[in-house]
Amino acid sequence: MATSSDGSVSSSIKTWVGSGSPWVWLAAGAVSLSLVMVFGVLLLIASNGLRHFWPAAVAQITFNPGAGEPLLGEIADRESVTAARARESGGRVPAGATRVDRLLIKRGNRDIGGEDFRWVNVPDIQIIDYPADAYTVERLEWGNLYGRIKALREGRTEVPLAELSARLARAAELRAGIDRLQRVSIGAANYALDAVHRRQKAERKAGTPPGSQSVLAAEEQALRARYEVLTTELQASITALSRDHLLLETVTGETREVPLAKVVRLYAPNHLSLRERLSHYGAKLWEFISAQPREANTEGGVFPAIFGTVLMVIMMSVFITPLGVITAVYLHEYAKPGPVTSVIRIAVNNLAGVPSVVYGVFGFGFFVYLVGGSVDRAFFADALPSPTFGTPGILWSALTLSLLTVPVVIVTTEEGLSRIPRALREGSLALGATKAETLWRMVLPMATPAMMTGLILAVARAAGEVAPLMLVGVVKLAPTLPLDGNFPFLHLERKFMHLGFHIYDVGFQSPNVEAARPLVYCTALLLIILVMSLNLAAIRLRNSLREKYHAAE
Repeated sequence: MATSSDGSVSSSIKTWVGSGSPWVWLAAGAVSLSLVMVFGVLLLIASNGLRHFWPAAVAQITFNPGAGEPLLGEIADRESVTAARARESGGRVPAGATRVDRLLIKRGNRDIGGEDFRWVNVPDIQIIDYPADAYTVERLEWGNLYGRIKALREGRTEVPLAELSARLARAAELRAGIDRLQRVSIGAANYALDAVHRRQKAERKAGTPPGSQSVLAAEEQALRARYEVLTTELQASITALSRDHLLLETVTGETREVPLAKVVRLYAPNHLSLRERLSHYGAKLWEFISAQPREANTEGGVFPAIFGTVLMVIMMSVFITPLGVITAVYLHEYAKPGPVTSVIRIAVNNLAGVPSVVYGVFGFGFFVYLVGGSVDRAFFADALPSPTFGTPGILWSALTLSLLTVPVVIVTTEEGLSRIPRALREGSLALGATKAETLWRMVLPMATPAMMTGLILAVARAAGEVAPLMLVGVVKLAPTLPLDGNFPFLHLERKFMHLGFHIYDVGFQSPNVEAARPLVYCTALLLIILVMSLNLAAIRLRNSLREKYHAAE
């Protein structure tokens, strides 16, 4: 009976294995584990990044006698270290203790103490208090300042503290006006003056009549008058902005005078209500998305990096789509089997496996030096030796990433063309259509979902590439955007910022590692959201096209 039972169990197992159910469950388990890991990584990034914008409480730390002066700042982290490591930092270690807890304090006041963060051992702490009158002052430079407000001054005259909110709003409005003057109005005047100077130089070189030169001279004079008016207005705004000052007392009793012109935000985090905290969180989050970076990219926003990433991906898509589709159409519809076709297919397959940094080296040598240098010599000789296109820029970055991702578009488009039944082509030709008409009006529209799939994969890879961009156009901080209101509006020769490079720069090149760490998570989360948004938009377009040309499936 036992032998019969064992044989029945063995037969059942063989039947179960032969049905393929174990492999189905194995595949489902692997997919589930992958999804859990992906969502776990996203949750880790989001939790470490998004909490950065919440107003942290300001703690006043009083040490035991002889352990140091009191500190006022945010408790950024807590960890447990060995007793030997705690002694190295100069802190007290209880007798017999093998491990000691310590706190990372964001003390701010970098212009006073020289260090933004400091580790303190818990045994050295006598008391931790959270005073309601402790203020956090976010500044344009030197990081946060923590202290207590003593007075508000207009020049040397003290004014009531009740006017502080109104004067902060006035300073913010003046600062925004100064930024608009510098970036928009004065920038446009400078750009127009440079254009007039180039035209004058070209006309003098071509020997044009004096009448034309006098017209340009009058235009230059008008632009210079406009420039003088704008600079006078700018100086007046700067003078008005430097009127008010805030006096704060640090935890050590030192008084600091802070110009309101340098204050981005002022608040008492220990005294905020929940509504005020939510408002602060929303304002900080919006600043991160919409503002310019400051403090070596460790403060402020990442809008130029968002703009540069999106614009570069759009330009790459414009370049890659026709190139990849034309190549796929040639290989599938026109090319005859032979050595040339085989070489092309091998080249396409090999391009997909080349490291991305190699594309950067190629783009730097071919596009920047060869093509860009030739364009400068042919069309911008008057500007030499200063390069115009013979230097890294957004155009060369988009073209380099187009070469990097074009194999994906070629392969997916060719697969889409191969799925279209041959009978449809033959029916179209039998009805009198030419091969070109059949291709343009029937085959390509039906293969559009496959093209969009290739574009989705290309965008997903290109948006996160950093290595080639470091050689062909991306920079740490770009003074102007590649797209503005000055003709020709899209300036292909300009350098740009990129979210992927911003993550690398903030995470590995920042002089203030602890301050930069939350921004690394925030920027990484933003890049993921951006890539997902671009992909979802392309997927939605692909699905609509697939429904329209359902016969191609």
